Amino acid sequence: MTDNKNETPAAPSFTQALAYWLWLGCISFGGPAGQIAIMHQDLVEKKRWISDRRFLHALNYCMLLPGPEAQQLATYLGWLLHGKWGGFAAGALFVLPSLLLLIILSGLYMAFGHTLAIAGLLYGIKPAVTAIVALAAWRIGKRVLHSVWLAGISLAAFAAIFFFSLPFPAIILAAAILGWLGGRLWPQDFAAAQAHAATNNSYGKALIDDDTPTPAHALFSSSRFLRTLLIGLALWGGALAALSLVFGWNGLLTQMGWFFSKAALLTFGGAYAVLPYVFQGAVDQFGWLSAGQMIDGLALGESTPGPLIMVTAFVGFVGAWTHAPLGGEHLLASGVVGALVVTFFTFLPSFVFIFLGAPLIEKTHGNLHLAAPLTGITAAVVGVIASLALFFAWHVYWPQGWQGEFEWPALIIGLCAFAALWRWPTRVIPVIAASAVAGLLI
Repeated sequence: MTDNKNETPAAPSFTQALAYWLWLGCISFGGPAGQIAIMHQDLVEKKRWISDRRFLHALNYCMLLPGPEAQQLATYLGWLLHGKWGGFAAGALFVLPSLLLLIILSGLYMAFGHTLAIAGLLYGIKPAVTAIVALAAWRIGKRVLHSVWLAGISLAAFAAIFFFSLPFPAIILAAAILGWLGGRLWPQDFAAAQAHAATNNSYGKALIDDDTPTPAHALFSSSRFLRTLLIGLALWGGALAALSLVFGWNGLLTQMGWFFSKAALLTFGGAYAVLPYVFQGAVDQFGWLSAGQMIDGLALGESTPGPLIMVTAFVGFVGAWTHAPLGGEHLLASGVVGALVVTFFTFLPSFVFIFLGAPLIEKTHGNLHLAAPLTGITAAVVGVIASLALFFAWHVYWPQGWQGEFEWPALIIGLCAFAALWRWPTRVIPVIAASAVAGLLI
């Protein structure tokens, strides 16, 4: 990196980029907003590997996709720098540290989760997680629900999933249809704000600057597009076929692969939006784990780096540990395999979407706008997240049901966490740590 902002920085080697992506995967706390902020500070402001406008252009595309946008953005930038191997390395290393840590924590949870110390820590973390989800619903809603029609879609989605337990895909489809109709009848009410507008900030000349030609490997090619699509389908279909051959179509790991393939395509609005769908399937439909275990998993996911959707690895671990597809004497191995299977099927679509669509996006560096159907989906997501917050509150503050004893200490922890996060929204880890200590003391 050059200190002279008028000089173009030297291109990083693949090894240098690899070291950065690994470091990013280890320190990417704070959810997607924090993770994107870290990448912007490092890659745009400090290293100047990419200009501000090109960075935000890539981010706007990732915001349109289902899946974790921060991980997809890392994949996009890695691809832009070093081709598909660079993109694969960036996206995989963004997830790998979190996966390894969650496997360790999940094993400790299943082995020692009922001990007093672990139970105390989780007692404090769970109300903090409830506060985090409630704040997510509020902040997304404030940004998205700018018309009566969108607020109505949000309330309808809340009622549909909380009171009537309608399938999450059906809610998303209905919201897309309503958004499509609204965009034609009341376009001003369904116009979506730009996800991230380009700025006039200048941090000096960048390696990939505003006027830098698209690298040769990033140019669109119909044959490359078709080849990427076929490889993606082959990896997905081959993995699912192998699981079906070994464990049968109705086997636990095969069903996990199929279920999380669908979940990966429904994560518009981030992990909070798809969690109700995971709840419905993993808890209610398949019984892979209990509602209490699911909340514990989200608490662990919030306290580790990487995208929050990594909580699905916990679901895979606990479900496979409990149902032991490799035999009762291999519980740990079953859990590890379950976590790996779920992670593979959750993140494979993200890589395919980037490698397929990024060359098309690089054709123009203008701003992207969300379509009206996606606006309707985003409005519904607000209601879904609100239902998730209420569901968590119910299980955290009334763990034995409405007729049971109300957990006043948990409520106090939750209110303090809510107030702290309202004041300092990026300090998620210190708030979770303080809540854990409070739970342990209680």
